[in-house]
Amino acid sequence: MILLLLALIFLLAGLAIWTGFKTRKIEALYPAVGEMIDVGGYRLHAVHLPRPDTADLPPLLFIHGASGNLRDQMTPFRPEFEGRAEMLFVDRPGHGWSERGGPDNDTPDGQADAIARVMQSKGISSAIVVGHSFGGAVAASFALAHPDKTAGLVFLAPATHPWPGGIAWYYDLTQRPILGSLFAATLALPAGLTRIESGTACVFAPNPKPADYASATAAALVLRPRTFRANAIDVANLKPYLTRVASRYTEIKTPTVIITGDSDSVVLAHIHSEGLARDIEGAELVWIRNLGHKPDHVTTKLAVRAVEKVAGLDVDMQAAAALAEAGLEKDAATCPG
Repeated sequence: MILLLLALIFLLAGLAIWTGFKTRKIEALYPAVGEMIDVGGYRLHAVHLPRPDTADLPPLLFIHGASGNLRDQMTPFRPEFEGRAEMLFVDRPGHGWSERGGPDNDTPDGQADAIARVMQSKGISSAIVVGHSFGGAVAASFALAHPDKTAGLVFLAPATHPWPGGIAWYYDLTQRPILGSLFAATLALPAGLTRIESGTACVFAPNPKPADYASATAAALVLRPRTFRANAIDVANLKPYLTRVASRYTEIKTPTVIITGDSDSVVLAHIHSEGLARDIEGAELVWIRNLGHKPDHVTTKLAVRAVEKVAGLDVDMQAAAALAEAGLEKDAATCPG
């Protein structure tokens, strides 16, 4: 028994050493691409693109989802809006290169407040907020707490309402104080590296995953122990938080467009997206046939049209949706996991 225990200790120690080594390799491969901004005792990492002389849109704020970082939104949207708008891409607290801060950031409202302070530091008085997946919960919280800073809302496959069931076992384990820290420091990274390609393919399905998605978006950053644990705490706290807050969405009065796919296997669109469309007066819900959980990457042009719509331009979202659907009708990628 003692020998078995010693063997386990040596195994875990070896995994922890390997995880530390691999973490440094990942960080060297995907360094910070923006600036570190103090938001009150800790710093968030952000990329700010000032307003160009040719701008025809208000400032844009992009909020990434779970397991992501600012590159996930910057990759598809920066080329689309460059020359048209001031842009702010932010690593949510504890993600990418942002520091976690205190326990307030364990729920979307605290993260929304932190992001609002980044906006303030860059002199942005209000912005159209674009939120994907978990970022949708943060975007909704942002609109509730900072209506004066919210010029419009674009939700992309959002997670905004309580849902039936629980969360994946590894999130539940990792959010726990002692076992979670041990799991994140030893097993999460080696196991996660074997699942990055297949896992992201499942998120995109039935649409094909771009071949360079993991590298372009620095997906491996989430496997670092502190980030993995922050992500798990976010996910574990989301449902209880939404149970308390979702009833307040009726207070949101800003122009809103919601884009969702009928083949999303990550969030239940009929709960989240339909819930938002019901709760936010005047919100336009755009359903896309054969679209999975990544409208930001798969139907980027449609998301651009949604931004234009909430900015006040004359846009027929249903016609734009039909055009987007035409390009997806033959997609049949499957989840390999």
